[in-house]
Amino acid sequence: MRLRNGPFLTLLLLCLCALLSLSWYAALGGQKGDVVDVYQREFLALRDRLHAAEQESLKRSKELNLVLDEIKRAVSERQALRDRDGNRTWGRLTEDPRLKPWNVSHKHVLHLPTVFHHLPHLLAQESSLQPAVRVGQGRTGVSVVMGIPSVRREVHSYLTDTLHSLISELSPQEKEDSVIVVLIAETDPQYTSLVTDNIKALFPTEIHSGLLEVIAPSPHFYPDFSRLRESFGDPKERVRWRTKQNLDYCFLMMYAQSKGIYYVQLEDDIVAKPNYLSTMKNFALQQPSEDWMILEFSQLGFIGKMFKSLDLSLIVEFILMFYRDKPIDWLLDHILWVKVCNPEKDAKHCDRQKANLRIRFKPSLFQHVGTHSSLAGKIQKLKDKDFGKQALRKEHMNPPAEVSTSLKTYQHFTLEKAYLREDFFWAFTPAAGDFIRFRFFQPLRLERFFFRSGNIEHPEDKLFNTSVEVLPFDNPQSDKEALQEGRSTTLRYPRSPDGYLQIGSFYKGVAEGEVDPAFGPLEALRLSIQTDSPVWVILSEIFLKKAD
Repeated sequence: MRLRNGPFLTLLLLCLCALLSLSWYAALGGQKGDVVDVYQREFLALRDRLHAAEQESLKRSKELNLVLDEIKRAVSERQALRDRDGNRTWGRLTEDPRLKPWNVSHKHVLHLPTVFHHLPHLLAQESSLQPAVRVGQGRTGVSVVMGIPSVRREVHSYLTDTLHSLISELSPQEKEDSVIVVLIAETDPQYTSLVTDNIKALFPTEIHSGLLEVIAPSPHFYPDFSRLRESFGDPKERVRWRTKQNLDYCFLMMYAQSKGIYYVQLEDDIVAKPNYLSTMKNFALQQPSEDWMILEFSQLGFIGKMFKSLDLSLIVEFILMFYRDKPIDWLLDHILWVKVCNPEKDAKHCDRQKANLRIRFKPSLFQHVGTHSSLAGKIQKLKDKDFGKQALRKEHMNPPAEVSTSLKTYQHFTLEKAYLREDFFWAFTPAAGDFIRFRFFQPLRLERFFFRSGNIEHPEDKLFNTSVEVLPFDNPQSDKEALQEGRSTTLRYPRSPDGYLQIGSFYKGVAEGEVDPAFGPLEALRLSIQTDSPVWVILSEIFLKKAD
């Protein structure tokens, strides 16, 4: 009986096991479904929380922007009150309740001084410290940076003459190792564009090479000058003029400080001596100590003052602290006093100490030539007595010749003395058709010529639209030989009715060039003035070199 029912029991047992397995699997599958549902619910909740956090972040960002706007408004309002009352400080600004969310007024917060402490109005515009005009290549890594602030003058601008003088006295090597930065210190966009375009037209090579840069400040750089206090007996207009001048110097120094090793402050109405740049650089390198702060190459004003670029940050910060109180030359002297003078010593001791920081070079390398000041209505005839006269080159003697001119000579400044290189020739206003002629005693061959008009003290008295002409010796045999050898020059050079051939002309007050050997011997050389001139004329250099 047991043996017959054994297979049946085995089958029954297997069925029960299978049923239990299916029940367990079903239960397990249901449990997994519940876990997935739980995870989905948690992910949805996390997404909702992230969305809420994002909305909260946007809300906080908007609140932050509102607070920043409140700060800018508070700064502007406080600056207006400060200018009106004259005795408010940045510390008072922190009392504004609108700044408390930033803990600006908290007693444990330290505040480092910046340019915004002295010029808080700059916070109102992000572009207040960016030049509104910037022309040039942005050259850096040079030895010397020269800064020239220029403002509008009512009568006459000397800027282009100043640039001509500075650039013409630079060697090719010096032009590659220096930068001249012109600051047009005006906020009128039409005026700055006019001056910029004029400089670009007159000095395209210098701008393209990187030697010359032109900048203009943002209109938002300057504060409101209407609330300045009068001081030292100066009227309000003069106080405004000197205050703005201090800010112009600071803007120029801040722009130039990263460009070179030395910075030289110049003005826009000067002329320079030959080799001025090498002289300044060598004088700086020859100083026995690096303790110097100012090297002076002119005794006038803020002309020809050299600084180490590393010192410019200190100088700018000091000027900004007192830019409304005193003129620039006083502030520079105060910097030296603070650095080395002992209040317990006498004035002579202080002067000796300052002399170690402020070193004078003689003779002066720059001369002031402007008579109409940038201050409206002011006439100034300041001259540097240490500048001296422009040296005449006497190493060369011009060939013997009879000199003549149709111009009316001024006083004792004759053409004869200029030709003999004893002095310069000075004459009254030329007119079209006037001439200066050199007729040689014996026909001779010339290799080259050089003429310079104007001089250091009178740079405007130049020759304009004037041609250089030669008169070949009337020698039929020479003409025949020239034709046989293909050397005829009559087709290449314009001929005047009286037989002179034009071989050159004046450009920027200078005429120079080589004389074609095909001309053969010459009877004369002539300078012919083509149009009326608005100024007198000075012929400061005459150089005629005979061919060997």
